[in-house]
Amino acid sequence: MLALFLATVAAQTSLTITVWPQGRAADRHRYALRCDPVGGTLPKRGDACAVLERLGAAAFAPVPKDAVCTQQYGGPAEAVVAGRHRGRTIWVRFRRRDGCEIARWNKHAALLPR
Repeated sequence: MLALFLATVAAQTSLTITVWPQGRAADRHRYALRCDPVGGTLPKRGDACAVLERLGAAAFAPVPKDAVCTQQYGGPAEAVVAGRHRGRTIWVRFRRRDGCEIARWNKHAALLPR
């Protein structure tokens, strides 16, 4: 019984998502997301939980340091996702500064409404 409880606690996701669509100098939007069970204030939270489930433990991995990225600018939008994912504490920043970061943002689009 204790093992089942610990597995459930470790699988829980509870995040605060802050998005600045026009960059940090402009207005921000803040959302909450819980998975297992699905809840919070994020639009399409079921889709967001499905994305996190599909991406697994590596959902918030950074762009690799040795990645070759196209030099394109995706706009001033920025987001921070903080809280617990699969029982681990996270604090992750998303930007759209180059092709790799744009792709990373797009992969998490269900979490980052614009």
